[in-house]
Order: sequence, then structure tokens, then C-alpha cells
Amino acid sequence: MQSFNLNGGIQRTHRNQPNMPPPVKDIGSIPLFVDLDGSLIATDCLWESLLILLKEKPLHFLYVPGWILKGKHHFKKRVTDNAELEVTVLPFRQNVLEYIQEARNQNRRIILATATDERIATKVADFNGIFDEVIATNENINLAGKHKLERIKELTQNQEFDYIGNSSADFPIWGAARRAIVVSSDKKFVNKVRRINPDVETLPSLKSGLTTIIKAMRVHQWIKNLLLFIPLLLAHRIFESDTVLKTFIAFISFSLCASSVYVLNDIFDLESDRSHPRKKYRPFASGALQIPTAIMLVPLLIIASSLLAIFGVSWNFTFALWTYSLLTSLYSFRLKKIAILDVLLLAGLYSFRLYAGSVAGNVFLSPWLIAFAMFLFLSLAFVKRYSELLITISSNNSKPSGRGYYASDIEIVQSVGMASGLVSVLVFALYMNSREVTELYRHSQMLWVVGMCLLYWIIRVWLIAHRGEMHDDPIIFTVKDKTSYLIMAIVFCAMIIAAL
Repeated sequence: MQSFNLNGGIQRTHRNQPNMPPPVKDIGSIPLFVDLDGSLIATDCLWESLLILLKEKPLHFLYVPGWILKGKHHFKKRVTDNAELEVTVLPFRQNVLEYIQEARNQNRRIILATATDERIATKVADFNGIFDEVIATNENINLAGKHKLERIKELTQNQEFDYIGNSSADFPIWGAARRAIVVSSDKKFVNKVRRINPDVETLPSLKSGLTTIIKAMRVHQWIKNLLLFIPLLLAHRIFESDTVLKTFIAFISFSLCASSVYVLNDIFDLESDRSHPRKKYRPFASGALQIPTAIMLVPLLIIASSLLAIFGVSWNFTFALWTYSLLTSLYSFRLKKIAILDVLLLAGLYSFRLYAGSVAGNVFLSPWLIAFAMFLFLSLAFVKRYSELLITISSNNSKPSGRGYYASDIEIVQSVGMASGLVSVLVFALYMNSREVTELYRHSQMLWVVGMCLLYWIIRVWLIAHRGEMHDDPIIFTVKDKTSYLIMAIVFCAMIIAAL
């Protein structure tokens, strides 16, 4: 027997089992049928099409119940009619493709057999160029389970065949097949298949678990929400235990809410993420997590976040949290595709964290802080877009997927972004001469150290971005950058000395 390891290599094993069929002399005469959803690709075309329908034609979802009542085949047809699925970026399983290629080298007939609508299946087959025939769901029948088996028997004239599948819906087919090729890393599931058909080969799939879910939640991005503590820190109330506790609960609540939006954003950005050199490895883009997981995860995160806000902080903070969730959702669905407006809103969302922190801790929010934050985060938002445009140019594309910018805009993005960063330093310089500073800081002259550190850091960030060495998210870059830690330490010490 033979199986694929996770690196795509082929492992051959031999088992002497009494129920094993004798070796076949002419393997080329045995056709290989390949399932699509979950087998050839690490996702489901119907779910993907439904997401496209929801994103591009949301009002058409009103027709979905009626489509379902007319049967699965009609439902799939109508969804495909109204949602154009881009098959070229689907997450194809490399080990399955290699298995198919080996079968082709043996002059075997390869048939794509799927319950997906035949138009999508044909596109997949045409794109790969490795299939001799396609059988799929059409306007008359949903080609799944027993219906698929009947069609396979008809094509093979009840002769031997091998079948590649991944789910319990494939049990009847595996039971009739000469060899069951199972796309799964679940040993229990493979053992179930083995009880149906003792001749089993396994093609490992990506394992999903708690670690993968945490990755999808982007817990590392929670560092952004430490901004909630800034109003508390600047008001010199960081040692008030009750206030700090409320702000910490607010931090957890805000982070869970942000994670729900990250997950929602990821499933609606599948196509653009799969075209990105780094984002294509995200759990949903890669197929490590399936779309139904996101559908369950998003409301759970929202509910948990809201309960923490209501019972652990205050109703005022809860309304601020829901406002943030609404604005972020608008950004993810529509506004991030509009040039300039996207970065303004992104900067506003960062600054909104400061407002949320002031509400949670019942702390006055200085207009100086808001002005400084808006220009600083606007600069960082432009850094993010600048980095994306550099990737676009290096890929010889004219426009990044899902954005409102063109490669030719890169000079304007750089100029406005750097100017915004310098304006933030100017705002800080003006703040140092304000009445608030004299009230809060005894040695206010030490704040010049803070200003110079900010100036150095902003210019350095843009220099690194210009060299093409910047992560597409400057916040994540800062977390990983040792020099940034040193600068933050100097800033913190200078502010402590200024306050003493």
C-alpha cells in the first residue's frame, strides 16, 4: 500500500491481512474517482459561494429558504447562478494532487466526482488539467452519497474503481470501491472506513484544534488593546486597583470583540487572503478551519464579550464596545475598499480604543491625546498600505486585491503617511507647552526626551518600510522589534521622571 506524508512524499507500506485483495496486475485499467469538497480542496465550494452571495448580493439571501425547499440540486444551482466563485485561488491539497499525478503516470482514468454544482466542478477540472471526466450535481440530481455511487457504477459498468474522499457521506462509495483513499488525519475516522473497506490508504489533512482556533482569533493582535490602559496611565491613576481591574476586564472584553471581527473579516476576505504571500496561511484561507466553524465562533465571541462588558464594566462601556464592533464590521465589509477613507477609519478605530479605555476607567480623555493618536495611527495605517503596495509591485500587479489603491499611488501614500507621523510629533510638542502638562508633570522638560524618541521611531518605521523590510502590520512589527522595546523603555522612564 501507499500513503502520503504531510510533506507530500509517498510512503509505501505492506500489510498481510486475510481480507486484503490480491495485487492487481493492470492498475491502469482501474479508474480513480476524486471527490472535490474537503478532498481535492481544503474547503467547501457551496459555503464559499454562499459567502460570496452574502457579500455581493445580500438581498438574495431572502430567496435561500425557497431554493432549499425545491431540493439540494436546485439550491446549489441557484447559488452558483448568483455567486461567481474564483476557483484558481482555492486551497488545493498538494498531497492529493501528487497522488492524482502518480495515477496519471500509470495511465489511469481520473474522474472528478463531486456533489458540487457541475459548472464549478468543470472550472476546477479545467484549471487543473488532470481530469479525464467530470460528474457533478446538475439541475436534475444532487450527486452525493448513493446517487454518486450509482453514477460511478454506471460509468465503470460495475467494474473495480478507487475513490478519494473525506467524509461520512462517502461511506457507501468506499464500501463498493476496490480501495478507499481517505483524506484525513483522524485515526478514529480512518478506522471506521477500514471496517467498511479493509484496503485503505490515507492522505493526511491539516489538523484543526484549539491552537488553530486561537490563531484564527489573532490573539497576538490583542496587544493593540493595551491602548485602553493609556488614559489611565496618563491620568496617573494606574495604581487604583478597582479602576485597573475594570479596565482589565474591559481589555478582555474588547479583545474578544476584536477577535470576532477578525474571524468575520477572514471568511469574507478568503479570495484576497489566498492571493497574499503571507495571509494565505491563515486558518480559514488555508482550509485548516472550515467556514461553519467561523459561523459558530463569531456569535460565541460576541456574546462572551458583551456579557463581560455588561456585568464586569458598565453599560457605557458596552455601548462603546458595540459601536466599535459596528464600525469595524463596516470597515471589513465595505469601507476598507475605499481609498483614503479606509486609513482614516483605521486610525479612528485605533483612537477609539483610547476612548473606550477612558469610559471603562471613568477617566477624562484629553483632546491633546486624541489629536496625537489620530495623526500617529494615520501614519501607521499608511505604513500598512505602503507595505501592501510594495508587495503588489514586486508581484508585478497593478492593484492589491480588495483595496482601493493602485501601485502607482505608492508615492502619495508614502508622502501623506510620513507627514501624518511628523504632525503627531508636532501635536506632542504643542502639548508640552499646555496647561495640562504643568498640572501633571513637575519636570515637564523631560517630555522632550519622549518627543525625540517618537520622532526617531516614526522616521525609522518609514525607513524600514521603504526598504521593504516592514511586516504588513506595523503594530506586529513593533512587538517583535528590539529597538522599539528600547525606545518604549526610554519613553516610560522619561515620563516617570517627569511626573516625580
